[in-house]
Amino acid sequence: VEAESLRRLMRTNDFAGLERRFRAFLASIPNEWYANTGMAGHEAHYASVFYSHFAAAGMDVRAEESTARGRSDLAVLYDGSVYLFEFKVADGKRDGRALAQIRERGYADKYRHPGVPIHLIGVEFGERNIVRFAFETV
Repeated sequence: VEAESLRRLMRTNDFAGLERRFRAFLASIPNEWYANTGMAGHEAHYASVFYSHFAAAGMDVRAEESTARGRSDLAVLYDGSVYLFEFKVADGKRDGRALAQIRERGYADKYRHPGVPIHLIGVEFGERNIVRFAFETV
């Protein structure tokens, strides 16, 4: 049921629903898991949460995928579309730098094929949850 719900959000490009889903999940992680670990300050913690959800739903998920100008944090290929994610720990800043990095480094370039929708999604974290979720289709 959960996997189908995630696939439906992706298939319909319901990015607001996707944000709600991940906010709720991150809010359910016990405070004790963060105590004395420092994991809330690491991008990899949040990336692994997203990765595990997409992988469990049977999607083609590619982490740290190299491009000519860097590495995208996460690429999800699903239902004829490409979803490129960049994650940033905001440290009080909510400036859109995650989405800007995808654009500036041209992470979408390797997927530019006629008829393939590409969705750029920048996610910034702070206070142990999402503080900014920005997206655009190119």
